[in-house]
Amino acid sequence: MNNHSHSLKQAKTSLRSPAKVMDLNRLGSFYPYKLSFMRKLMRKVMQEQWNINRVLFNLDKEGYGEAVYEITTPSNCYHFVVFANFLDSTLRTDRVIAEAWDMTVTLRHGPFKPDELETLKENVPRQEKGRMSAESLVLSRANKSSRNFEYVVNQLSSGMQPCIKKINEVGYLYRTTAVYGSGKFGMADWGKIKLAYQDFKEPFSAEMFACFMIRQFSLDQADHIAFKRAPELAVRLDDDIKRYFGIGNATGLGMAPFLIKHPLLINSWIETREFALAQVISNTLPNKNTLQALNLLIQRAIIHLNEITTNNESQNKINLEASQSLGSIIKWLSKETLQEWDQFIDYVTNHYNVEAQELINTILIEIHPEEVLSLEENHDIEERYELSPEMKLLDLRQIIEKQYQWALQYDFNSKNANAVFWYRSEEKMEPRLGDRDIDQGAEKEILIGIARAVEQCHSTLNKLPPEININNVAEFVFAYPEHRQIIRRIQTMAKTKYGEIQANLLDKDVLPIHLLRCKLSFFGVGKFDPKSRLWVRNTMFQGAPITSDIGSKYKDDWIFPIMPNNQMSKGNEIH
Repeated sequence: MNNHSHSLKQAKTSLRSPAKVMDLNRLGSFYPYKLSFMRKLMRKVMQEQWNINRVLFNLDKEGYGEAVYEITTPSNCYHFVVFANFLDSTLRTDRVIAEAWDMTVTLRHGPFKPDELETLKENVPRQEKGRMSAESLVLSRANKSSRNFEYVVNQLSSGMQPCIKKINEVGYLYRTTAVYGSGKFGMADWGKIKLAYQDFKEPFSAEMFACFMIRQFSLDQADHIAFKRAPELAVRLDDDIKRYFGIGNATGLGMAPFLIKHPLLINSWIETREFALAQVISNTLPNKNTLQALNLLIQRAIIHLNEITTNNESQNKINLEASQSLGSIIKWLSKETLQEWDQFIDYVTNHYNVEAQELINTILIEIHPEEVLSLEENHDIEERYELSPEMKLLDLRQIIEKQYQWALQYDFNSKNANAVFWYRSEEKMEPRLGDRDIDQGAEKEILIGIARAVEQCHSTLNKLPPEININNVAEFVFAYPEHRQIIRRIQTMAKTKYGEIQANLLDKDVLPIHLLRCKLSFFGVGKFDPKSRLWVRNTMFQGAPITSDIGSKYKDDWIFPIMPNNQMSKGNEIH
């Protein structure tokens, strides 16, 4: 057993209960934190001083063409290939049905070989319809921000920096609409990546790095076009403004089932986060330095929340209430003499909603890096479910009634409790949500309704005819094979603390956006802009370093990014 697992086992008494943590509304209130994948990736890139160089930048005056960046790490070499094409604005869409994009990219292993460019040019822009080789780790595409890109280029070509407030309305020059990895379309699978390419052995780190590079190209492309338009007058985008630009992302239902289909992995992610919080609360005490850091970071979070721009009234209300709550918490802190963090947590829990609670938890983790960074090393999780055929039915029933009690509270004979079904689109192989009363295809339903499956299994156990001599799981699944899959999951998850989301995902009013935000928070994504209950726009890497920062002293402090106070944008404000 590794030290991390041993520590987790020792600390289980201080961890929050699954009933509290795995509530869907709370999961939908998670924020990126110090061990989110983007933060971990940036620490690695900066501390190891990865060398990122442009080896090809063949763009015309409008920014169309191809570019290649070579990435050298202490242990390996990669290259990042970009194809930037003209795209009619009427064809620009975030939807997965799109067939053309402003930019298509791939992250590949090894040094760049010019003779491969034509083959890549034939396949990368086609995305799902193309064919990649095992040298590719990631395939992605992105579209320009219609509000930001042309505006920024015009400002730079006129010799002026863009207005920070206008940039803040969107926060990026491009947004991705899909990021593929782990063996899709002929690329290297996850097994190969984590063994052969140690730089990307963390889950999703290759995909996150590809997004980081898309961001970098968007900044380079804007500078390039501005100088082509006005070589004598144009200025380069200021570095502080470059850092404030992130890379946008549009995320829909395709991401939601991941949390249900990988509960062992999710258990690991959440248990690590909860242990980090428990470490801080149990092992540290408030002092002058940490209280000052707490106060400053709460104030920064308030500014960050107030600067978020979205047309979604519900999200605006969430952000406003969270900001006001943090303001009240600061006032309370100024009047109290904290002796321990438990006192602080109890106050916040008793007086504020889950959004404010999780903000405070995130901030407490952030100001105690010495307690948290020891948990940074990823521990590979094998998503394997094993049936224990010898288990007595009495023991199985007890597990369900103890650990899945939450699933037994729903009445699935109620129309609303069983109103939707999840299925996979045959055309795009993407998850979709159907209405049982309206849509066809319920017979193709995928197992997302864990609560219903558990309740049905429990009901069957309770209704076994006494004359049928069934005593163990082997005999039960032989007689009732439809319950085999959920029993295997129940038996496996009984050994974990977290992992099962305690909600009915078949309910009429289910909010898949909570699933999206939970997973995105572990990626490191912030600034959520919901477009419906089914999909959300968000911003990645906002405030993060840019490639020219590599080699300089790294301050790992870009949580809650706020608008830079850049003097070069003065005189160019929006009136």
